[in-house]
Amino acid sequence: MSDVVKLTISLSRNLVEFADVLSKERNISRSGAIAIILQESAEERERLAMIEGYKAMAEQRREFAAMALPLANEVLPEWK
Repeated sequence: MSDVVKLTISLSRNLVEFADVLSKERNISRSGAIAIILQESAEERERLAMIEGYKAMAEQRREFAAMALPLANEVLPEWK
């Protein structure tokens, strides 16, 4: 069984024209061009979500280090 699903959509004329240009440039079908645009958009969304996740992780680690370092200096003063 295939993961491909047939879909009927309505687009503005300028978007259809853009899909036609892209399909000619890449030598693929109009459907393929639209699929590529959607895939690229999904990948960009995932990339941005990962960036935000890594930023949040970095902030959590900074907070932990700020809390743990003074304690480590108390217990192991030779680390100073």
